[in-house]
Amino acid sequence: MELREFFVENKEAAIAFSGGVDSSYLLSQAVKYAVRVKAYYVKSCFQPEFELREALRLAGELGADMEVINLGESVLDEKVASNPPDRCYYCKKKIMGAIREAAAKDGFSIILDGTNASDQAGDRPGMKALSEMKILSPLKICGLTKDEIRRLSKEEGLFTWDKPAYACLATRIPTGAAISPEILRKVESAETALMDMGFSDFRVRVFGGGARLQLKEPQMAKALGERKEIIKALKPFFNEILLDMEER
Repeated sequence: MELREFFVENKEAAIAFSGGVDSSYLLSQAVKYAVRVKAYYVKSCFQPEFELREALRLAGELGADMEVINLGESVLDEKVASNPPDRCYYCKKKIMGAIREAAAKDGFSIILDGTNASDQAGDRPGMKALSEMKILSPLKICGLTKDEIRRLSKEEGLFTWDKPAYACLATRIPTGAAISPEILRKVESAETALMDMGFSDFRVRVFGGGARLQLKEPQMAKALGERKEIIKALKPFFNEILLDMEER
């Protein structure tokens, strides 16, 4: 099945929209082929501000209807905040539940997400939640891989075509370590500082009481050359700054 055919069969749909490569391409095709579509972006303490800005920009460029659902810190209920191995299951349930509730008010019964054919379920609790909630993944249904989606996004003129993958901020906290709004703010601030210095596609992971930087190989030399500047930028948030010498 092609996406065009999917939207012939599913003429009205709500899209769980993150502003990433996959959901952005899905939204672009839904706008083109569906009769009625609306994007729902869930803003919580797990998403940095730049993700919302880019989601709004993409929706604006497509002329898509978009609603921001603000969960804030309420996403950090007891199960999520305790950060068990299946944290993503409970988090995804909460996020998709909020989208389903908002979408139902707008008359939508079908919820779509941007899972693609490269995403393997394996030990991914979040995908288990999607299956239980009967969320449809058109990109996966149509056999579109990540590389194909990037290529097609470029052809469509979407600025997201080469956007680095960006997992939620909760992934920076080791499993089993409690997640708090304060530590999430520290991680977001540290990553924002590094972005302002020209770094991209990296992670600032909490390591004990410090931060461990994971970079791609091409940026290792830059990090070593700007070591003092990095320490100065991140010291307001973490006392100890470590550089992981293995490529992310």
